[in-house]
Amino acid sequence: MIIGVVYTLAIGNFAKLSDESSKVTLSNLKEYLHSIPHTKNVKILCLDDCSECDIFVDGQISKTVEGFLDESVRVYRYEFSYGAIEAEKEIFFNSDDVEEDVCFSYEVDKRGVGNQVFVEFKEKVYDFSPYFTKTVVYSSIEDAVEAKENLAREVMQ
Repeated sequence: MIIGVVYTLAIGNFAKLSDESSKVTLSNLKEYLHSIPHTKNVKILCLDDCSECDIFVDGQISKTVEGFLDESVRVYRYEFSYGAIEAEKEIFFNSDDVEEDVCFSYEVDKRGVGNQVFVEFKEKVYDFSPYFTKTVVYSSIEDAVEAKENLAREVMQ
């Protein structure tokens, strides 16, 4: 009986750990999408107020994630001459050809290359631009831009 109780507690804790490790966050989004087997691309698409996001694998909805983001999320492109430029909002046409606002989207292609963007959310900035490293987190968009400019200066020397 004691072994049964211990076993039940251990399995419950392992299940909890695996649920936490599979939870999608901005810090692990790039790695999470890379881990999904795909032949074309993997994309997360959040519409309207970002309360629900769909993960598309090769064009088909694979999973829905709730509570991942909210409408305060901002996406920026980085350009060396201009710094961080807020990306224009996208429009999505659903299966009924109804236009919906895209709150957030991020895509990884079959080679593992993702959108080169900064994502600002809840007083943090996530740099999705490095190809082969984890997402870098900064405390402000200014810090992210400064890091990019320092990198560009190093490359030019």
